[in-house]
Amino acid sequence: MLLAGLGFAVMGAFVKAGAERFSTSELVFYRSAFGFVMIATIVCWQGKPLKTPLLAMQMRRAGVGFTALLLFFYAIAHLPLATAITLNYTSPMFLALLSPRLLQGEHPLSPRHRRILNLCVMGGFLGVCLLLQPAFNSNQLFAGGIGLLSGIGAAFAYVHVKQLGIEGEPDWRTVFYFTLVCTVASGGWMLIDQITPLRWQDLPLLTGLGISATFSQLALTRAYRTGNTLTVASLAYSTVVFATLIGMIVWGETLSLHEIAGMLLIAAFGIFSTRIKR
Repeated sequence: MLLAGLGFAVMGAFVKAGAERFSTSELVFYRSAFGFVMIATIVCWQGKPLKTPLLAMQMRRAGVGFTALLLFFYAIAHLPLATAITLNYTSPMFLALLSPRLLQGEHPLSPRHRRILNLCVMGGFLGVCLLLQPAFNSNQLFAGGIGLLSGIGAAFAYVHVKQLGIEGEPDWRTVFYFTLVCTVASGGWMLIDQITPLRWQDLPLLTGLGISATFSQLALTRAYRTGNTLTVASLAYSTVVFATLIGMIVWGETLSLHEIAGMLLIAAFGIFSTRIKR
């Protein structure tokens, strides 16, 4: 998950750089198409079976993941990199609320621990308000809401990943169907939206986007399939640290004290919510 965190921060940097030229649907398409070609090549080379008895579950996971990805890329394009990624990584708080209800084998919380968890979520949203405080007086409020919705969507997607792992689905098959659905859906969107002509100068950016996204997706899927769901989710906050450093170095982004406080609250309450079950 730490490797996935670094990879997703790098991917976010490529998305932000690419947003100056490409639309959100185009960036999702190139990110997904690269991953699909890579995974499909490996699958064909090794002769792995693609048929699955859990096709409906794979399609649900892919659909939810595609929606969350669109929202996430939009937020990255319109917000500072660290802010967009922090809003997306409210997902562990939502995951903590969803997992007792949606994951098999997860023990229900006692009323006392449920109240503590609710306080963690409230504390996390206090952090969201601090983080988005500048956006209330600017045109970034809508993008901030989109970033928060991407966090909710990501939580649902991770629940599906864990469910598929419980049923014995391998990492590569889950990533294969996810990239397939994202490629087809975003490609169709491009046809009715816009198609920006490619230049040779675009290839390094799009290649970097595809490599970092595919690597991170494989690492994340392995982490959620083999690890404790909420422990793995808490390590996702490493992406915020990496993204903050990249934003400062590449774009000269600076964070005010209340923005830093908001990010720390989101991370702290998110991590604490994952520890309640212990």
